[in-house]
Amino acid sequence: MMPERECKCCVVAPMTSPNRRRVAEASGRTGETIAAWYLRIKGWRILATRVRTSAGEVDLVAKRGKLIAFVEVKSRATAGELDFAIDERRLARVAAAAEILGTRYATAGEDIRIDVILISPGMRPRHIENAWIG
Repeated sequence: MMPERECKCCVVAPMTSPNRRRVAEASGRTGETIAAWYLRIKGWRILATRVRTSAGEVDLVAKRGKLIAFVEVKSRATAGELDFAIDERRLARVAAAAEILGTRYATAGEDIRIDVILISPGMRPRHIENAWIG
């Protein structure tokens, strides 16, 4: 009896922790790209993407008029999952990073705020303005 052979084209990599991270990373980057285009369509100029600080990372820094928005982008597979995608702890990190970055991107007379954009397949991006007031 011949040993059973497996076709390499049909083998799917198991969702190990590193694979999950890669999938989440790719999904996050795609969501950030969609969010950036959405903001551009709405008249915003993207100043920076994925800005890291000692306090955390800001996904997008955008400007419209005299307003600078530090934007957290969350992508999920379903719209229902978006309800749990953002929490106070995550927003506090974005706010702390924005405080560090404020002088780099905002000049005198410009306002800053923390926004969130939620992305899910089949739905228009949801832009939550002033998501953090602290």
